[in-house]
Amino acid sequence: MERFRYNKAFDIDNSYDGKDLGAACTPQGTDFKLWAPFADRVELCLYGEGGAQALQSLDMEKGLRGVWHRRLEGDYHGFYYDYRIWTKGASVQTADPYAVGCGINGYPSMVVDLKRTDPEGFETDRAPALPAENIIYELHIKDFSHDPDSGVPQAYRGKYKAFTVETGGLDGNGSHPTGMAYLKELGVTHVHLLPFFDYGWLDEEGGGEQFNWGYDPVNYNVPEGSYATNVCDGTVRIRECKEMIQALHRAGIRVIMDVVYNHTHDADSWLERTAPGYYCRRLEDGSLSNGSACGSDMAIGRKMVDNYIMDSVMYWAREYHLDGFRFDLMGLMTVELMNRIRRELDREFGRGEKLLYGEPWSAADSPMEKDTRAALKKNIQYLDEGVAMFCDNTRDVIKGHVFYEEEPGFVNGGKDLEEKVLEAVTAWRGEAGQDGFRSRSCSQIINYVSSHDNLTLWDKLVMSLHGREADFTKSYEDVLSANKLAALIYFTCQGNLFFQAGEEFGRTKLGEENSYRSDPELNMLRWRQTLEYGELVDYYRGLIRLRKRLPGLCDKSADAAARLLEKQIPGPGVVAFCMDNRPLERQKAQEGSTIGYHTRGDKLFVAYNASSHDAQIELPAGAWEVLADGQCTDYEGEEQTPRRGKISVPAGSGVLLGYLRED
Repeated sequence: MERFRYNKAFDIDNSYDGKDLGAACTPQGTDFKLWAPFADRVELCLYGEGGAQALQSLDMEKGLRGVWHRRLEGDYHGFYYDYRIWTKGASVQTADPYAVGCGINGYPSMVVDLKRTDPEGFETDRAPALPAENIIYELHIKDFSHDPDSGVPQAYRGKYKAFTVETGGLDGNGSHPTGMAYLKELGVTHVHLLPFFDYGWLDEEGGGEQFNWGYDPVNYNVPEGSYATNVCDGTVRIRECKEMIQALHRAGIRVIMDVVYNHTHDADSWLERTAPGYYCRRLEDGSLSNGSACGSDMAIGRKMVDNYIMDSVMYWAREYHLDGFRFDLMGLMTVELMNRIRRELDREFGRGEKLLYGEPWSAADSPMEKDTRAALKKNIQYLDEGVAMFCDNTRDVIKGHVFYEEEPGFVNGGKDLEEKVLEAVTAWRGEAGQDGFRSRSCSQIINYVSSHDNLTLWDKLVMSLHGREADFTKSYEDVLSANKLAALIYFTCQGNLFFQAGEEFGRTKLGEENSYRSDPELNMLRWRQTLEYGELVDYYRGLIRLRKRLPGLCDKSADAAARLLEKQIPGPGVVAFCMDNRPLERQKAQEGSTIGYHTRGDKLFVAYNASSHDAQIELPAGAWEVLADGQCTDYEGEEQTPRRGKISVPAGSGVLLGYLRED
């Protein structure tokens, strides 16, 4: 079909700002609306159960600004439909890009009365109260429960329903919890779920041994069917997805959706079929832009593309009660659109109620629309302080370059990284460095050392310390120590916290750095490792508890970097600093006062020793207590001798101290 060349005048004359595209269904009738601005004729095609039997085809009426409409009286909930579009004598069949339900493998679209998909009690479902700190746990739905040791019944393994199973344990009595019981005990505040909108890679009827991360969207507003217990009924995936979110909320955990608006499954998407040439970004020669490395970049910056993304985000937030969104390859989004999404979410739900963050990079260059800025790391100054980005600077400083397996970072033998570690502590708020990167606020930074992409933290440490031929399943003491030190560092950096599920129990993918379609057995969480690496789990659990009650680290204000009172580099591989830990309101009240300035817990002292020898580090004046060290992160209630003068920090470890009193 002939495609057009975009210009802004087209948007002025043809864009549609209505919020009613798609199929709006009630028991009394259904309104079908489609934006197809180039079409000469559009036909609505209805199908019976499962979408197999054609029932009737009905012409639609063309209205203003390229919108086609047809209303059907009566109850059409559960019917399937698609569109046939004629343009200049040629026709194409397409699903509805605004559909909220679909058949098996994403086709055809389904008419859904969404109220009938709500599980019991969903109308009163609410997210837990905003936490003092954001501690985000990245999780793939199938990884969570594929392991038989998950404690999840076989019928629910790898499914949305796995999250509704409240109890689970390795020993049958709950002393070593798994699944939801484990998440609650771990203490994370948010679960970040890898994409769970309808994606194209899997055959939804193909069985449980298929696997994909899901970064190839087909129907942006429909849950993925392979995670449902019944793929034949299009309402089941919707209901069970809501049940999953409801169960996480009930457990005190907020839910973040990983979204992929930067590209479509392929260039022949439903969007492109309805408006050929409009939704795909192209180069001057007409070829497809490939900044996503998927061959089908979305033309973000055009009015109807931006409207589609905006409407989709708001739909998921409203209908599914989601608490945040993580944007894949956010560098292909525009600053203008990300700030617009932030404004609209804040306007409807309250400032900061929904988390927004993303990857501030793209896979390759991609031409942006005129008068727009890419939401890249270098443009962080133009982004709202409520739009955060993954900080690869912090990640690579701590563990080494993500693309060079054996290149070390601070914790595994890297040299001359002490100053950069200190920059990470205050969320890169100093003067812009060689890469031009400096944040406006700690709220813009996501601190992490591992995610689903690239090597797991354990595998990176094994490879950098023992070589690529090492045994990834072996419990190396130096790897365990480096893992703990890495965790202590980013848990004591200002900003938001994020870690990959299983990082806290030495998760390995046996050196596979891109497991996006590997066997589920390689990707799954091995729950028995929570017992085998219980020491590491306890270490993370203690850090999570500490982090939540240390205001000096939780502070997301633009002035948070000023809490850094002093810093030291006592020697190669050794870093220390002192930080103001007063609650923000008391800090402001005491501004300028020198009397009774600090009381118990009002200051923190942190030291990291990545060297090969013990380090003697000078403490600030006063008496101090150990909150965490290289062995333990939970000293609460234990009697301690106050520390003064100097403290010895063992090689390959760190320490976190709280202020007790003046001497």
